[in-house]
Amino acid sequence: MASFLTSDWMSELTTALNAHPGFKSAITNVDLTLQFVIPDAPAGTEGRYYIDVADGKALAAPGDAVEPDATITNNYETAVALSKGETNTQMAFMTGKIKVTGNMAKLMMNQAMLNQFALAAAGVEVAY
Repeated sequence: MASFLTSDWMSELTTALNAHPGFKSAITNVDLTLQFVIPDAPAGTEGRYYIDVADGKALAAPGDAVEPDATITNNYETAVALSKGETNTQMAFMTGKIKVTGNMAKLMMNQAMLNQFALAAAGVEVAY
């Protein structure tokens, strides 16, 4: 079980995404890079990471993407609630708990992938 927002968690997330049939189906022909920023991430975790989807595969990695399509910023409390499934991305966005900059149209076009992402990520055992 990996600790949330660590390199080990990102590795397990990558494996879970690439093994999930619904997510794999949803990323056919998708080319999308999302940058995540969690300014108050605890010490020893990655407050900046990205998820790159291209060529039918996903990669979650620490640090900054070269050219992200969108940047998603939220606090640690919201990140944990999203990860645990206690809130959904749309509700967090609508209530201002998530700030998104970048190509909103591209995000909206890939809504099916984002929905499958949550289902695939739920398969990762996480320590908070």
